[in-house]
Amino acid sequence: MTRVVVVDDQTLVRQGIRTLLDLAGIEVVGEADDGEAALVVIERNAPDVVLLDLRMPRYDGIWALNRLRELGGEIPVLVLTTFDDDELVLEALRAGARGYLLKDVTVEQLARAVATLAEGGTLIAPSITDRLVRAIQSGPPPVGADAPAVQELTEREVEVLRLIAAGYSNREIAEVVFLAEGTVKNHVSTILLKLGVRDRTRAVLRALHEGILR
Repeated sequence: MTRVVVVDDQTLVRQGIRTLLDLAGIEVVGEADDGEAALVVIERNAPDVVLLDLRMPRYDGIWALNRLRELGGEIPVLVLTTFDDDELVLEALRAGARGYLLKDVTVEQLARAVATLAEGGTLIAPSITDRLVRAIQSGPPPVGADAPAVQELTEREVEVLRLIAAGYSNREIAEVVFLAEGTVKNHVSTILLKLGVRDRTRAVLRALHEGILR
C-alpha cells in the first residue's frame, strides 16, 4: 500500500483528502499544517509521496520544497492546491515538486497521480500545461546560469523524454517502447546528464525551454 503524508493548513481539507485516499486504498501515515511541521512528519514517517499545499501561513509549500531539496530528500512531492498561477507553478517545479494538481480533481485522478509519483513518474494537470509551456519558453532557463550546454539527444532519448513529460514511470515507458526497465533507466540517466539537470522534472522543464519538447 502506498504511504502518503498530507500537508495543508485546513483541517477539514486534510480530513477530506484522507477519506478519499482511504477509499482508493492509499494510506495516509501523517498530516501537517505548514511546511515546518511537514519536515518533522516526513522524517518520522518516510512516506512514498507527499501531498503539499502551497499557500499556508508561516512556512508555506515553496519553503518546504526548498528545505527538502537542501536536505537531499528524494521523496516525490505532489503539489495539490487551488491556485493555478503560472509563476507559482514554475516556482514549485523549480523547487523540486514532481507533480502539480488542482484540488478539483476526481478521486481516480488523485489516486493515479499518487501512483505515478510513487513509481518515479511526473505529472502536471492538463489544464495548466499549455500555459506552463508558454511561460517556460518565454522566460529564463529553469536551471542555473552555470548549467552545462545541452547535448543533442538521440531519437530514442527524445521519445523517452516525451513519455517522462507525460507522467509515465520507468516501468510504463518500458512497456510502451518495448525495452527492459533497466534499459529505460539508463536512457533516463543519460537524458539527465545531457540536459545538465539532476531530476526528471527539471529535465522536462529544460527540454521545454530549449524547444526539444513542444
